[in-house]
Amino acid sequence: MTPLRICVIAPLRFPIRRPHAGGLESAVWNEVRALRARGHQVSLIGVEGSDFLDDGPPEFVLPSLSWPTGTRPTDSTYPPGYLTRSVPALDRALDLVRGRFDVLSNHCLHGLPLRRSAELGVPMVSTLHTPLDPELVDALPGAGSVRFLAVSEHTREQWTRVGVDATVLPNGIAADDWPLGPGGDGLVWFGRIVPEKAPHVAIAVARALGMPLTLAGRIGDQEYADREVLPHVDGTSVRYAGLLDQSALAALIGSSACALGTPAWAEPFGLVGPEALMCGTPVATFGVGGIVEIARRATGMIAAPPGDLGALAEATRRLTRRSTPEFRAAIRATARRHWSLDARTDTLERVFGELAGRPVELLA
Repeated sequence: MTPLRICVIAPLRFPIRRPHAGGLESAVWNEVRALRARGHQVSLIGVEGSDFLDDGPPEFVLPSLSWPTGTRPTDSTYPPGYLTRSVPALDRALDLVRGRFDVLSNHCLHGLPLRRSAELGVPMVSTLHTPLDPELVDALPGAGSVRFLAVSEHTREQWTRVGVDATVLPNGIAADDWPLGPGGDGLVWFGRIVPEKAPHVAIAVARALGMPLTLAGRIGDQEYADREVLPHVDGTSVRYAGLLDQSALAALIGSSACALGTPAWAEPFGLVGPEALMCGTPVATFGVGGIVEIARRATGMIAAPPGDLGALAEATRRLTRRSTPEFRAAIRATARRHWSLDARTDTLERVFGELAGRPVELLA
């Protein structure tokens, strides 16, 4: 199989670079990195400041977004420049894909790539990372020939309601980036600090157990953080480590007794679970959305009933009691078996090769 020419279309909100703004950005970054490592020519259409913008025309560099003075930045809303600058810039970038690529890999949460897919002259694979989204649903009539992937069976089932036939392909974890850790005495919570991730619940669980907790991640809703999270940070029982680089985050997780998951919404996948498991760290979480599927396959992960703090605390207690070197090694082994980035990339190569009319033998 000769190398493919692949264009990856990123979300429009944040740059695709480390430290990642969220799980979606991490998944896209790892896809580009892994495909390039296999020898493919991969270009990225992404926000200014992203990695991987070295192999495409200037139009593939999309404007960064900023919030006007006096407005409240959140991860659930967009600044005005999203519609007036970012989407038109994406439109211009899509004008240039014809004849340059064998396949498009779409991760954008705006419907424009789907709406234009039939006219672009390049087969498209579009990954569903979200619940049913009106913007993407409205774009489906123009996406008749698009091949859809879904990050979980939960997400696939949601999209079947609007006629989308998707294949499940979970997100993949680069094992070398998340090494086996020794464990420790404290708890860890990591992710975006936003209401739907509910880190304030992790604080309540840690206090109920009398265990120290470290929070790590980008503040995606400052008002929520100021009201529900930061007032409880005392540097001892509750510590906020901020947005950590990859190695520091992996070291923190690997040196923790248990990772807490506290989603207040139905996560389409739940990337933090497999990341913690890859470090050998057990995970106590609410069982919602795609997280339930992860818990079924995982060693060292317990999914408590959604919103049940007592059950989550008990799950945490049970897992921390079992945190031996042998248990942690078994946790990592299962994570490598089910959520390997290499295995995900193998599947992507097959799918892309089929769409491009190439043999499906793998490059690596």
